[in-house]
Amino acid sequence: MTLPRVVGAEHAVPLIDGRTIAYANLDHAASAPCLTAVRAAVDELLPWYAGVHRGAGFPSRVSTRVYERARTTLRRFVGAPDDAAVVFTRNTTDSMNLLASAVPAGSRVVLFDTEHHAALLPWRDAHRLRTPEVAADAVGVLDRALRERAAALVVLTGASNVTGEVWPVAALAEVAHRHGARVVLDAAQLAPHRPVDAAALGVDYVALSGHKLYAPFGAGALVGPADWLRAAEPYLVGGGATKLVADGFAVTWSDAPARHEAGSPNVVGVHALAAACEALAGSWDAVVAHEEALLERMRTGLAHVPGLRELALFEPGHDRVGVVSFTVDGIDPGLAAAVLSAEHGIGVRDGAFCAHVAVRRLAEGGQAVRASVGLGTAAEHVDRLGRALRLLVARGPRARYEVVDGRWSPVPDPRPLPRFLADGAGPWTMAG
Repeated sequence: MTLPRVVGAEHAVPLIDGRTIAYANLDHAASAPCLTAVRAAVDELLPWYAGVHRGAGFPSRVSTRVYERARTTLRRFVGAPDDAAVVFTRNTTDSMNLLASAVPAGSRVVLFDTEHHAALLPWRDAHRLRTPEVAADAVGVLDRALRERAAALVVLTGASNVTGEVWPVAALAEVAHRHGARVVLDAAQLAPHRPVDAAALGVDYVALSGHKLYAPFGAGALVGPADWLRAAEPYLVGGGATKLVADGFAVTWSDAPARHEAGSPNVVGVHALAAACEALAGSWDAVVAHEEALLERMRTGLAHVPGLRELALFEPGHDRVGVVSFTVDGIDPGLAAAVLSAEHGIGVRDGAFCAHVAVRRLAEGGQAVRASVGLGTAAEHVDRLGRALRLLVARGPRARYEVVDGRWSPVPDPRPLPRFLADGAGPWTMAG
């Protein structure tokens, strides 16, 4: 089984010493590069692109078929039943906010407090549980909370976007269903790394993002039962969400999913998302083997960096996808990320990763560095990260760095912008 290829896997980036080097993309947890199969699918569609559902022209019929066929692809990708609604959104954040607007009025929502903000914040009546230090204990924590007061919905994360640790979703979902609650799975960080099977996990709704699934064209999805979505007021109002606007402006809304897809839909993004799902679904054995080997290699290298401490929600040895966050004694995470980029051509993420509660609990100062692998990562990239961090600890930065516009940057920064941004003239500046 072959590994899906990504666009730009051999891309070179400039360093501040004037050299160029193959980019070590260790920021897949934020946004993954485009699969070559996705780019090919988009190129194939573009000559046929047109408005969907209401056009009489043949390209409109083609685009409509593409758009509606993608719903079937998404159901299969997440293991949802054939009658599950598939609402296309912008991303997981959009999907969670859509579901929050559809939860029946007066219903309680229960979740753990180390969630990504997309899952943590949208709910009207949310009871947030403190995440325990042992993953299995989360089952008892949830059970006690639901015994004390019923809830309509439990929000679960597949894999933490901070630590990569995989939550015991199936066991938690079983508890939720025993107490009569539905379950929504934030699969944004899990779906690019492992198969998601809603039926096997026992979850009702799945939310995911194309930009993390190697389809960075602005589409995501919410997949799950249609009844709440049919009963809710439209998430957005406008064309497509309306079945009839009568004299006097009395409105009859469309059924779900069109009810929540107002406006001209992102046909290209949806097609890209479906193409990515198809490519990954046919390659899971290779994808998982590739990432597990890289993760072990990266963690082994990081273990030899003096003063480096990995962040973890749960007990040592807990299962995780290819994400590692860490701090290094005496080095600001933002400075470390800037040095890795400017001096070594490595892309990582620094900060609190839209999960402020989790990072504040795990890292002194509430900031960390996150390195994440994916299909565009090579063994040399993770080896380079370990070497670069050891050099940084041993000798410090090789240039002068200052905080410019809120972020650490080499000063001056002579790295040239790509031609399409700068017409080949002038160095990069934060203000530019």
